[in-house]
Amino acid sequence: MGGEPAGKVELTEHDYAQWERRVDALVTILTGIKGRKLMTVDELRKNIEALGPDVYDNTTYYERWITSVTQTLIQRGIVTTEELGRKMEEIQRRQEGA
Repeated sequence: MGGEPAGKVELTEHDYAQWERRVDALVTILTGIKGRKLMTVDELRKNIEALGPDVYDNTTYYERWITSVTQTLIQRGIVTTEELGRKMEEIQRRQEGA
């Protein structure tokens, strides 16, 4: 967490999962559309910082990002919690049928 004491930063690379690549691409698109940014890097950071220590410590880097993106899009009125819930249910049904 920002400003908190921490250990040494380990500079290691790993192979990113497909969903992590998609989250990265989504953030790039949302923060960089010419003339129309759907979110800012400051909003991304603000909503990550709002997670609180328990959630922050128990989620991965890209889990924090996608949670922040979701919160930002809800706060801006781009998507509603109902729309998000319906889509998540649709995906769950699709995965169960696979």
